[in-house]
Amino acid sequence: MTETPKDRAGISGDDRREYLTFTLGDEEYGIDILNVQEIRGYDAVTKIANSPDFIKGVINMRGVIVPIIDMRLKFHLGVAEYNQFTVVIILNISGRVVGMVVDGVSDVIALKSEQIRPAPEFGAILDTAYIDGLATLDDRMVIVVDIEKLMSSGEMGLVDQVQSGSI
Repeated sequence: MTETPKDRAGISGDDRREYLTFTLGDEEYGIDILNVQEIRGYDAVTKIANSPDFIKGVINMRGVIVPIIDMRLKFHLGVAEYNQFTVVIILNISGRVVGMVVDGVSDVIALKSEQIRPAPEFGAILDTAYIDGLATLDDRMVIVVDIEKLMSSGEMGLVDQVQSGSI
């Protein structure tokens, strides 16, 4: 039986994954690049009444209503300042399109699983359920976030309403 390039890739043992890194304040975060649909500048959003503070509202993106979540507010990092560097990362999470506002996008990095260390437990002070771990690259540390787990969590109520068409 002949091996295809795909077969060899699975055998090679290279478990590298690519992550899009972005900044929130002084910290750098990474999310799986496979969840990223596009990156765009921050535009005005339509506010939704009675939504949590971190949900800025929705935008109409080529006929799709997309909820916009401000990650600085979600992670309790203070008031977000919107400027020319503020971007929205459009994600595709389990077939749902969601936008997240970040201070800026850094780059795409490739990490092996052994480069990612488990996040320390902080008890009730900080919920680490959405953090896959911490990766060190040269002199910088990247907080690797499980964006699918975060965006599909129960506290993201608006995301589920958008999926079911309740808005």
